Formats: sequence, structure tokens, C-alpha cells
Amino acid sequence: MSTATAPLLSVERLTMRFGGLLAIDDMSLDVAASQITGVIGPNGAGKTTFFNCLTGFYKPTEGSVRLNHPQHGLMRLEALPSHKVAHHAQVVRTFQNIRLFPKMTVLENLMVAQHNALQHASRFSLAGLFGLSGYRQAEQKAIDKATGWLKRLDLIDKANTAAGDLPYGMQRRIEIARALCVDPLLLCLDEPAAGLNPRESAELNELLKHLARDEGIAILLIEHDMSVVMNVSDHICVLNYGRKIAEGTPAHIQQDANVIKAYLGEEDADEQLHAEATP
Repeated sequence: MSTATAPLLSVERLTMRFGGLLAIDDMSLDVAASQITGVIGPNGAGKTTFFNCLTGFYKPTEGSVRLNHPQHGLMRLEALPSHKVAHHAQVVRTFQNIRLFPKMTVLENLMVAQHNALQHASRFSLAGLFGLSGYRQAEQKAIDKATGWLKRLDLIDKANTAAGDLPYGMQRRIEIARALCVDPLLLCLDEPAAGLNPRESAELNELLKHLARDEGIAILLIEHDMSVVMNVSDHICVLNYGRKIAEGTPAHIQQDANVIKAYLGEEDADEQLHAEATP
């Protein structure tokens, strides 16, 4: 594959075992730059374990995770600790459960995401303690980045509000905004539509498409809400019992017999396929 068409992320023969449990079984997947790749499957299919392997929370038992970084070249993510995956490789994730600091303001939550840059600029507190110009410049840059994302996500009027006082759907967007402050090449979103009402889900759809098409950020999306997945994804990978059982466009996945069986069960799937084949 030529450099021009090389995937941003290449997962090859990824396997993750927990004792006798095979959570991810010989999985391979390519993720394109500036596109949205959905990862779906029934509960317990291995989706979150897959994310944990990509982002350094788990070290896979076998296989490789390669990132074609535009500045740093080829990076082996499976060999990096989680903080380097986020801040050096720029592969950033959110979680199923919201992990904002509820007593801190929205702006402060976004500043926390940039603590590595601020800590480096402070020379591990000395420059920050004495208010040296280098630290003040880094701090202002962090504030500008945070407010910039708050403006783009229509959250700027909530900048000084405690994050925990805001509606659930807005907290989801704040969590995405915080992840964006790390300048991700690849943004891994774990159930971002969970708990959202239909209007909030529609807004999420537009946000994700904007981030991929206009901001050039690749997105890996774990999501149970099929209206979100089918609406925004360029490519979809389906897991079941840790194995990849299908991948392709949303239209292809919707018609795949193995996917229907995984979600509905053998008998119900046969009935649905028969019904679809009957004029």
C-alpha cells in the first residue's frame, strides 16, 4: 500500500486473553484518516477491550497496533504506556461513564486535559511558581485552545459553570471537547450517545461528521445506538465473542446475515431473512 493511501491505524492479528478467557481473537482492522469507523457488536463482544488495547490500558497478548503518525512516522502503540499513546501518539479516548470533574468549571475541565504541556512549560512547577513568561504564554495558549473548542461546540456560554450542574447530554459534549484539547489524530469514543435523547443524538451525529470531514480527525466509534452508527460511519467493523465477523459500509453491514444472527439469534434471524426475501 502506498504512503498516500496507507491507513492511519493498522491493527494486525490482535489477541487479548485474560487467563482462560479469549476476549479478542485474532482481530485485524485498518482505520482511515479523516473518516469515521464504527465498531459494533452485542454486549460482551469485546469492543471496550479492543479500545483498551489500542489506547495502552491493556497490553495485548499477541498482535500489533501500528499508527502512521504524520510527524513521528510509524509508531507501535502496543509498546507504549497509555499516557504516551494519548499525548505523543495523539490517540485519545472517552469512556462509557462520564469522567468529568463535576465541581470544576467547564473551562477548568478542558485545561486539565492540557496538564502535560503546562507541566512541561512550568519546568515542573518552578516557572509556574514564579510566573515566568514561558509559562504564562503556555497557559494562555491552553486557555485559547480550550475556549476555541468550546466555541466550536457551542459551549462557550457554559465555560464558567460547574460541569456537574449541566444536563447529561451537554456533559457528553464537554467530555468530547476535553479530548479534542489533546489534538487527537484518532479520537476513540466509547458509547458517546448513551443516555442522549433523540435531539441530542442528532446533534452528536452532526458533531462527529464535522470533526471528521472539516477538522480532519479520524474517529473510532463504539456505539449501541444504530441510528448514530449507520448515519455517521464511513466503515463499520462488527465483533462477536471477540472475533470480527463482518466489516464494510453501513449498507453492507445492514444486509449481512452473520451480523443479523449475532444481534437477533439464529431463529429470529432466519425469520427476518426469510421475510426480507419474500415479495
